[in-house]
Amino acid sequence: MAERRREALACGVAAGLGMAGYALAAALRGAWPPGAAETAVPFHAQLWDLVHGETAGDLLFTWNSGYGAPFLADFFAYLMNPFSWPAALLPRDQAQLAVFLVALGSIGLGTGLMTHALGRLHAGPRWLRAVAALGYGLCAWVPTVGGTAPMWLWGLVSLPLLVLAGDWCLHERRWVAGTLCVALAWAGNLYTAAMATITAGLVLAVRLAAVRRPFKAVVRVTGRAVTTAGLGVLLAAPVLFVGVRAAQEAQPESPVQPLGPSGLGGHLAQLLPGTQSGRPLPDVSIGLLGLLLVAGLPFNRRVRPRERIVWCALLAMVVLSFVWTPTVLVWHGLAIPAGGPYRAAFVLSGLLVLAGWVSLVHRPDTPTLLGGAAVVALVAGIAAAHRSVHGSTWALLALGGAVLLAALWTLEHRHTDRRAGAAATAVLGAAVLGGAVWSAYAALGTPAAGTPSGAAVRAAHAALRQAADWPRARSDPGPHAFTPNDPLLLDGQGGGYSSGSLPTVTALLLHDLGAGWSAGGRLTRSVTDPVGRALFAVRTQLADGPAPNGFTVARSAAPPLVTVLPAGSAPDTSSVWSRQESLLGGPVYDVPGLVSAGGPEPAEHGSSGWSVPATPAGSDGTAFTAACTPGATAYFHGVWFDGTVSGLATTYRSDGEQPTTAVPIHELGTVPADGVVRVVLRADTVTQVPARPVGCLRPGALDAAVARLTATGARSVTAGGHTLAAALPPGSTGTALLSVPATAGWTCATGGGRPTAPTSVLGMIGVPLGAGADRISCSFRPPGLTEGLLLALAAAAVTTLTGVFGRLRHRPTRTPRRIRRAAHRGRADG
Repeated sequence: MAERRREALACGVAAGLGMAGYALAAALRGAWPPGAAETAVPFHAQLWDLVHGETAGDLLFTWNSGYGAPFLADFFAYLMNPFSWPAALLPRDQAQLAVFLVALGSIGLGTGLMTHALGRLHAGPRWLRAVAALGYGLCAWVPTVGGTAPMWLWGLVSLPLLVLAGDWCLHERRWVAGTLCVALAWAGNLYTAAMATITAGLVLAVRLAAVRRPFKAVVRVTGRAVTTAGLGVLLAAPVLFVGVRAAQEAQPESPVQPLGPSGLGGHLAQLLPGTQSGRPLPDVSIGLLGLLLVAGLPFNRRVRPRERIVWCALLAMVVLSFVWTPTVLVWHGLAIPAGGPYRAAFVLSGLLVLAGWVSLVHRPDTPTLLGGAAVVALVAGIAAAHRSVHGSTWALLALGGAVLLAALWTLEHRHTDRRAGAAATAVLGAAVLGGAVWSAYAALGTPAAGTPSGAAVRAAHAALRQAADWPRARSDPGPHAFTPNDPLLLDGQGGGYSSGSLPTVTALLLHDLGAGWSAGGRLTRSVTDPVGRALFAVRTQLADGPAPNGFTVARSAAPPLVTVLPAGSAPDTSSVWSRQESLLGGPVYDVPGLVSAGGPEPAEHGSSGWSVPATPAGSDGTAFTAACTPGATAYFHGVWFDGTVSGLATTYRSDGEQPTTAVPIHELGTVPADGVVRVVLRADTVTQVPARPVGCLRPGALDAAVARLTATGARSVTAGGHTLAAALPPGSTGTALLSVPATAGWTCATGGGRPTAPTSVLGMIGVPLGAGADRISCSFRPPGLTEGLLLALAAAAVTTLTGVFGRLRHRPTRTPRRIRRAAHRGRADG
């Protein structure tokens, strides 16, 4: 028991030092993790709303973003880190603090678990293990990648957790506990769990190969590991199945070029402390102590040659897998992420720490230390010319190297002197912590110019809450002034959504109706034109406004969320304007053809659009004219146009880039009395615009259409967390149109009939009314949830039965009472 308490104390101290180091680096820099505010903060605000019952959606579906989108897969991806859940205990406007606490908790637990895992790899002094584990908990990946997306930091926990599970498999014990560890890793975050599982499997293979074992023992351990991993993954089947199905339905990532040559110096520079690279390179640095130990491992003759060989071979294999495109694809689920191809770098950092511990626990002698120092010097010399190596790196190498080598030499030559050993361990810990703090300080970068928490956010949230009229109408956050996920942050019902699981149906619907997108459609925007807002029943929106808050609340007329399209109406998809009119149920636009009117000559490609040449210096740009009804409001939709658009006294910048960035519809102004709309395009490069990019909204046409849709649409609308129902005028015929993207998982019923899958009307949910109906009801269930739950229940039953039978089989047999009494009498007689 005392030994367990001492082990827990060492792990706790390591965890505390890891959290303190990260917090100190953030405090010195005065910056939160870069990028965390964009995605993590809005999702944690949504978690607060869910727990407190302050949002219209639930775990299965969100009404806040994408004008209605599946949410369970995103909950699993962004909020299943257990350290996220206490966010509900903080005030709502402290979501950024909650995200920071998620990072601290994950770093602390990961560091503590790695401290214990090192002891299972090789028994050794617990305080030295705590020092070595700090290099893992504060590796360069943590501030540069993990801190920006706290859900990935669960991978920092998963790797040592799975290494421990592998250790139990190796010693053929705790099968149930190992299975639960695998389930915990996979439930916390699928993405990093897959990487950690591969790595833990490699570590187990190395441990099997490092010592000669009977073939039957190897087979038993391997089978135990396979069943542990398999059952553990199946216990997390709901997360797995929902996540996989959501990924299949999701908008694909932007095309990413294969890995380009980064040079040997660039990759080696990432091993050094305090380096910062502007190019995508793996952030694998574990500090100078870890680097010295790993570099000295090949020279450490106290480590068995077989063990040295397998560890060095494993590190070489993993390093090579980080620079070859096919294996990088394997690490990232067969898709190189657009945000950076080295999100799996933490597993290499973990392997470096494990290998360094193998060398440290065998007390590296002087030749080992000199060999390691020589290798580090060689690495630094090759990397010296790389731009990521700064003066601080050389200072850390020179000063820190001398201190660390002296401390390691003391541990070797004075290992029988407890005081000298304790002093050397303290010096090592201080040096490792100081170097990690400096490296994290450099990686966090400069403070962001703005923050999504503050008076403006609170005011915007309060304004939307006050104007809320859900489900009769939507309140749209509008210009996305704070984050790409403002609808989640502000609790509105907007079209903006930034998510890796954003359905393709949603992205294409908004794109086809003139809303902008970024990241190739994985970040959508709300519609900005009045017809688009009417189609999505937006009656209140935040618009750019004056100080102090920078926004104002605007209102517009809109029909209910459920309208009725007459039977026989065929959708027209020839332009964004015709698609809007098809969903509106009648014409409201003039859609004129363009006439070239001067400047660099464009090339017309019929229905495919126009190719606008780059505008040379001295030219005003390519001019077009179009004829519209005088007094109409002209709009321009350039989609992918990259340049400047001018027309009707309006000039704005269009930063389109096919296929990653689509520009939304933009208002030009009122058509003059002569009915001529002149548009001038100054293109930065040769770029495309649609065949009919100009649409003129006729005066009063939208008001008349809204009045008609209101008269024939739903009398009342009710919405649950993942349901929507509407009462229609008696005898309604045609198609009930729900202003919700037709994502997979919806079923609808008319007049109390049997639920069936709805149809898609240009991407919106359509419910055929047949001969007539007076009500409809729709419900959403995430694809894959049912299958995942069934498999998880089956896996839980197998795990439980295995655990029960295991305990019964190993339970000591009790001697019958009559035999015990006879034995007692015999001892008394004797």
